[in-house]
Amino acid sequence: MDRLRPRQRSVFTGFTKTELEKMEKLLMESKDDLLSKEFCQKIAKSFSCSAGRAGKPVVKWTEVQSWFQSRQQDRPTKVTSSTNESKKGSDLPDACPPIKEHGSSQEPRGEKVPDVSEMEFEARSSKDGAWYDVDMFLAHRFLDCGEAEVRVRFVGFGADEDEWVNVKNAVRERSVPLEPSDCHKLKVGGHVLCFQERRDQGIHYDAHIAEIHRRMHDIRGCRCLFLVRYNHDNTEERVRLRRLCCRPTF
Repeated sequence: MDRLRPRQRSVFTGFTKTELEKMEKLLMESKDDLLSKEFCQKIAKSFSCSAGRAGKPVVKWTEVQSWFQSRQQDRPTKVTSSTNESKKGSDLPDACPPIKEHGSSQEPRGEKVPDVSEMEFEARSSKDGAWYDVDMFLAHRFLDCGEAEVRVRFVGFGADEDEWVNVKNAVRERSVPLEPSDCHKLKVGGHVLCFQERRDQGIHYDAHIAEIHRRMHDIRGCRCLFLVRYNHDNTEERVRLRRLCCRPTF
C-alpha cells in the first residue's frame, strides 16, 4: 500500500433484487412506522450485514426511507394487508448471517451489532500499521477466542490488498480532517491521526501531540505548528494543522 490515502467514498448503486422483494412485502403490509428512522435503520442494518451485500457499499437508512417514500407516492390508495399481525415480523430481513472461516461462526451472546448504516470507517493495515479508509466490508468471522474479525477492502485498492483485521483493535469510525476553527481544541498529549509525508508515499499514522507553537491565524488559515510523536516508532515531526485528523476518541 504505497498510495496516498484517498478521501472519496464509494456511492450507493442500488438495492439488490432480494432487498427490493423484502421491501415490497413490507410496503404491501402498510406498516404505520414504515418511514420512521428507527424502522429504516433496522432494515438498512440488516441489508448491510446480509451475505447478498458482500462486496457492495453499506445501505444507509435514508436510502431505505427514500425508497419507501417514493413507492408510497406511486400508490394513491392504501392497500389493506390480509396478513395477520403475528406474521408481519416474519418478513423482516434476516439478521447478519455468521460466516464460517478459520474459526467459530457463533456470535458471542450479549454482543450487539452496531448500526453502520450512516457510519464511515477506517482500518489499520497489518502490512505497514497505517490507517486507510474502508471501501466495504466483505465478510466477518468469530475466532475461537471469541474475537471478531472483518475482511475489508480499502478505498483506492483492489482485491489483492484485502485484509482480515481485528474489529476491536484495527477498525474504528473514520477520522475527520481538522479545520482552522478546530485549532483551539488540540492540546498537548491529545491523540490525532497524522499524514506522514515520505519520499515516495504519504500515509496516515496514529500520533499524539508533544508540543504546540501557537501563532496568529491569517487569511491562509491556521499558522500554528504542532510537534507530533508517532505511536508506531516514537519519531517526532513538526507539522501544520492541515496534516492532522481528529480521531473519534480525541
